[in-house]
Amino acid sequence: MSRSFRKIPIAGITTAKSEKQDKRLANRRYRRITKQLIKNNNFNLPLLREVSNIWSMDKDGKKVFDPVKYPKLMRK
Repeated sequence: MSRSFRKIPIAGITTAKSEKQDKRLANRRYRRITKQLIKNNNFNLPLLREVSNIWSMDKDGKKVFDPVKYPKLMRK
């Protein structure tokens, strides 16, 4: 497998694998709010960042690490 290693040494800060569930919940909340606003003829729609809080999700961002010091993190 030619792509089994990371090319760039960047990884998430916490131990969470992904934020998929958090993103699903945020998008569901956004769709529900926009549907209600459109139904009430209010076309001043909010942004996704106004509805969800990115700081309450599982990961707190990404960080560059030393690939020589942590070679296991270079595995996908």
